[in-house]
Amino acid sequence: MKDAVRYLERCITLAEEALDRGGDPFGSILVAADGTILREERNETGGGDATRHPEFALARWAAANVEPAARRHLTVYTSGEHCPMCSAAHAWVGLGPIVYASSAEQLVGWLAEFGAPPLPVRPLAIGDVAPGIPVSGPVGDLARQLRALHARRHGAR
Repeated sequence: MKDAVRYLERCITLAEEALDRGGDPFGSILVAADGTILREERNETGGGDATRHPEFALARWAAANVEPAARRHLTVYTSGEHCPMCSAAHAWVGLGPIVYASSAEQLVGWLAEFGAPPLPVRPLAIGDVAPGIPVSGPVGDLARQLRALHARRHGAR
């Protein structure tokens, strides 16, 4: 679990970078079975393309750069639980486990608390979209840090 927290802390740093660049605060990394970080991505929706999620970018990168049989041994660590689009991409590409710091349920609660608009798609759990993927999260007390980033994004406290 120590490594998971370290990887998730990196995801939170990427989420903050995304926010600083005008995107939503989400960051993700793709990690090999030996612990090597293969790829990092941050949300890039600030340019107007709402599909520029880091989890989706990792799935596309893996599809182009990792043999299909090896993908199931890769883990995605991410600041927030995958949305349905990213869960589907993860499953279609055949990636392995997902570990997230905060849940979709937490995000929905925060958005309501901040008076932000609701999400444009139903916030389904990863298992509801891609039932064969092992999932862990939320992890530890990291969600508190993400709540603060989402509050900053939506002008709340």
